[in-house]
Amino acid sequence: MGKDLDTVPLAPRHLPLLGHSVALLRDRLGFIASLPRHGDLVRLRLGPHTMVLVCDPGLVQEALRDDRTFDKGGPFFDRAREAVGNGLATCPHGRHRRQRRLCQPAFRPARLPDYAAAVTSAAYETTEAWTDGEVVDVNRAMLAITNRALATTMFSSRLPDTTTRQIGEDAETIMSGAMRRMFVPAPFDRAPTPGNLRFQRARARLRQTVADVIASHRADGSDHQDLLSALLLAEEPDDPQDGPGALSDGEIADQVVTFFIAGTETTAGLLSWVLYELARHPDIQDRLHAHVTQVLAGRPPRAVDVPELTYLTQVITEALRLHAITWLVTRTVTEDTKLGGTRLPAGTTLALSQYAVHWNPRIHPRPRDFDPDRWTEQPPERTSFIPFGSGPRRCIGDRFALQEATVVLALLIGSWKFTALTDRPARIALSAACVPRDLRLRLEARPAPGNNDGHPTGRPVPPRHP
Repeated sequence: MGKDLDTVPLAPRHLPLLGHSVALLRDRLGFIASLPRHGDLVRLRLGPHTMVLVCDPGLVQEALRDDRTFDKGGPFFDRAREAVGNGLATCPHGRHRRQRRLCQPAFRPARLPDYAAAVTSAAYETTEAWTDGEVVDVNRAMLAITNRALATTMFSSRLPDTTTRQIGEDAETIMSGAMRRMFVPAPFDRAPTPGNLRFQRARARLRQTVADVIASHRADGSDHQDLLSALLLAEEPDDPQDGPGALSDGEIADQVVTFFIAGTETTAGLLSWVLYELARHPDIQDRLHAHVTQVLAGRPPRAVDVPELTYLTQVITEALRLHAITWLVTRTVTEDTKLGGTRLPAGTTLALSQYAVHWNPRIHPRPRDFDPDRWTEQPPERTSFIPFGSGPRRCIGDRFALQEATVVLALLIGSWKFTALTDRPARIALSAACVPRDLRLRLEARPAPGNNDGHPTGRPVPPRHP
């Protein structure tokens, strides 16, 4: 038999016309995390739109594994496609398999060591002007690092600093605009408001910048050992069903914009959350500093060091559990089906959130505590730890992101101690990504470990990246 959709409980704090928009805008993470106690499936309303939030981890996995029946769609991805086009993260099921195959060479393990060298250089260049006792805007600094790193790994030839900064600012504007537009019904999203105009200008400018760089790389024709070259050179036989065996310039532009937006603010957010938690837990920070110092012995971190930085891996894992960067994604049911015994007609919108799983006390005891030691004995299970999604649509750049975060944090923690200025919890920025807002920490220079190779600041000498 099974239950009908109208038997799924409606989440509390529903308002006429507005639905749950106000509750989500006021405390989206706490509100989402509170819903599993109301059922495995819970209905949410954003204005006139109804979504079904999947709270049970097993059902979340079922939905993520079957990307044909539960295709990317709904308010989140409708807005995401406005921002980045039909790239790998946002394209529907029918386009995904071909795009995934053609994008995969850009993320092969053999390319990761070169990417790590670029990340280390970017971190060093961003932080070399830091001074003892200085107060830094952490998220702004981490964005500068991820912008530099991704610009180098994406394009190899160094872009002017002004262009790199503009790309980062445009990506940030697009992310925050996409979040706001989720709650704005048509046709108001096209009204000439300041926010809509900023969003449209940033999107157009970013697309033009990317198109110019693609044209330059295409004319050159050589492999620069960067992400863009891998996309341009990816080729396979044409397939009557899948389509052409190479990506068009328009498709490559969609991928590049997707990678920039997914790989800058999200990774910067992860780095910021780690530093936030370390500043609030100085004992964990000191233990991590000792671990990093022992592994690296004063030299810059490299890709081969990542597996040895085991405690840093635990710290990053716990930050991803406690502060998942993506707070909500949506799927569209493409045909009549059942999920957890409930009939879902075609066209139903599903909502999936890491916070419904990661903050569930039945799965993770003391879910609001920052406790890297919970991962000492074994890594997290895939069903209960989904910061990069799961199934066929799992983030293609997950290893790149984890390597980048590990390398940057090893460099930072090896040289600096971060101290909180206040005991107040960090606020969440109004963005499509869950990143801290206005996070400022005080720096304290760490003594140089042993021989510093003659570098006058006592920090590791950075690798030279071409």
